[in-house]
Amino acid sequence: MFFIKLDNDSNYEYLYREIYEKIKNKILRNKINEGDKLPSKRNLANQLGVSVNTITSAYEQLLVEGYIYTIERSGYFVEEIVELSRPKSSKNQLLPNDLKETVIKDNPNQLSLSHMDTDVDLFPFKEWFKSQQTALKKHQQHLGHITHQQGPLAVRQTLSKMINVTRGVDCEPEQIIISVGTQTLVEQALNVLQIASDEPLTIAVENPGYQRLYGLMEQLNAKINPISVDENGISVDEVKQSNANTVFLTPSHQFPTGAIMPISKRFDLLNWTTKKPNHYIIEDDYDSEFKYQTDNIPSLQSLDFNQKVIYMGSFSKSLLMGFRISYMVLPYPLLRIYRKHYNKLLPYNNVFSLFTLNEFILEGKYLQHIKRMNLVYEKKRNELIKQLTSLFKENITINDVPAGLHFTASFKTNKSYDEVEAAAKKHQLDVHTIRRFTFESPKREPNKEIVLVIGFSSINFDDISKAVRRLNKIMYE
Repeated sequence: MFFIKLDNDSNYEYLYREIYEKIKNKILRNKINEGDKLPSKRNLANQLGVSVNTITSAYEQLLVEGYIYTIERSGYFVEEIVELSRPKSSKNQLLPNDLKETVIKDNPNQLSLSHMDTDVDLFPFKEWFKSQQTALKKHQQHLGHITHQQGPLAVRQTLSKMINVTRGVDCEPEQIIISVGTQTLVEQALNVLQIASDEPLTIAVENPGYQRLYGLMEQLNAKINPISVDENGISVDEVKQSNANTVFLTPSHQFPTGAIMPISKRFDLLNWTTKKPNHYIIEDDYDSEFKYQTDNIPSLQSLDFNQKVIYMGSFSKSLLMGFRISYMVLPYPLLRIYRKHYNKLLPYNNVFSLFTLNEFILEGKYLQHIKRMNLVYEKKRNELIKQLTSLFKENITINDVPAGLHFTASFKTNKSYDEVEAAAKKHQLDVHTIRRFTFESPKREPNKEIVLVIGFSSINFDDISKAVRRLNKIMYE
């Protein structure tokens, strides 16, 4: 006799789910054996006092999951099921402590002088939502389809016109690849360069520089050659003396020193690319939208007449980090390889966000937003430098390059880098030392200074004085 009993205090929303679970458990515990016939739907319905439809739903779920099978005009039978191997200890079912995560709660006392953050309060959410509505009206039919692997052509057409006007980038829309972040694009670019080259990929990188990207390069089996940086950017002489076939650099606002590469160095580097067919430059123009006191500096790509520069840009600093919209411009020979190698790649971006960005740019709201941000950021920057200079006096040297969203500053202090970083946590100030970005970890020696990378984009204007006072405690308490 086939018995299951329904619970009066069951938490199941639907009766058929309870019946399904009870039969499934009997099968898994071998209380019902392989080949055993289940009661007919009508008999089981009468037995449990439920409708036949309820039993039908339970049986159909068991059938589709493979617990039972049916023979026409004979009924339902238990399927042959291999016993599942289970661990002897329940500890294997627990998440190991080193993999656990905790929700990071906002700390109202934490202040940020980080180069990574942006001011969310400056973002024009109302205008963005209006652009979303426009994008929905104009491009609704595209949202149900997979778009081009490089991003919708309409968006790339708008983007190519904008970066030509704002950065001097000379490209066709077909050369643009839009993706979810610079790291993804760098990985794709390196793969393409490796395919194009007849020798291992060796990359000259700025030191100090963007260590997170350098780590990615090493994971992709590229050889990294650290090249020193001076007040004019990367050392071109060292690049020439190295065996590098690719150079990764940030010429318009070197990260993190802020150095701006002069035209003579740019010409020298571009001439280096013509020496061998596999010589290329990857130009990361990461925060080029922000320039104070003078006009924006044209991109290195704007001077490239030989299709040797891979240009990379991002909206992470100008919009919001969470949008994750970046792009690169590939030279024609590399674009051909990209399309062949990535012809089965599905687009990574949220297409709705891309069409929203498209309307945001076309309606002039993006450039208005950039202009407004420049005014606010310049005001913050000037006030921060003023207060740092006033408090620290002869104990600080500021590398005052009027561009980007951060600057570097050297502090005379008896503390080591370890002590400064520990004190920053203690005093709840998010700020990074230069050793985060160097290959050789600097140590404070006699007559040496501690160098900080100081961002000003996310700090509230009214909190600047408080942040500066905390920085003084970090250096001298």
